[in-house]
Amino acid sequence: MERKIFHGNIKPVDIAQALLGEFNQGNLRAQTLGQSDKMIIQIGTQPGAMSGGQTAVTVTIQKLEDGIMVELGQQAWLGVAASLGMSALTALRNPFSLLGRLDDIAQDIENLQINERIWQVIAQSTRAAGVSTELSDRLKRLTCDYCGAANPVGEPSCVACGAPLGKAQPNTCRNCGYVVQPGDKKCKNCNQDLK
Repeated sequence: MERKIFHGNIKPVDIAQALLGEFNQGNLRAQTLGQSDKMIIQIGTQPGAMSGGQTAVTVTIQKLEDGIMVELGQQAWLGVAASLGMSALTALRNPFSLLGRLDDIAQDIENLQINERIWQVIAQSTRAAGVSTELSDRLKRLTCDYCGAANPVGEPSCVACGAPLGKAQPNTCRNCGYVVQPGDKKCKNCNQDLK
C-alpha cells in the first residue's frame, strides 16, 4: 500500500472528482463511496470490456488537520497477467494471430500502469490546488508558551522573549517518522500509538 500526505487547503472530494474524470471512461470504470472527510474511489475494468484483462485498484482519501492523506491499495492484476499469458500462448502457436490480439496487449499494458496514472492525476490536482507534500506551516512553527510568539521548529529558545522551547517542540512517530504534535495519542500517518 502506498501512502502520501498533502498539506494545504484541499478536500478529499477535489481529488475524487479528478480521479472520476480521468478513469470513468473507455475500458475503465470508477465510483466513489463515503462522505466528504473520507472517500474511497474504486477504479476497475468495466465488466465485459472488449479488450484486456480484468484489474481493480482502491484509492482512499482522508481529511487531516492540515490537508489530506491518500492511500493507494494493491492492484488486482491477475486478470491482466492471464490475458498477457493468453496472448503469449497464442503467439507461440501462430505468430500471425498476435496481430488480432494487439488491442488486448495494449489494454493490458495500460492497465499495468494504472497506479502511475493515478499518482499523476493526484499530483496534477494537488499542484492546481497549491498544496504539496511539504510540511504545513503549523508543523514548521511552534508557539512560545510564555509570550505567544511564533518560532521556527528546532529553536532552543524563543526569539522574542528567550524562554526555553524544549517542551513545545514537536516529536516524530517512532514507527514512520511523521511529525506529531505534543499531546497527540496516535500517529496521523501510520495510526500507531505514540506512547
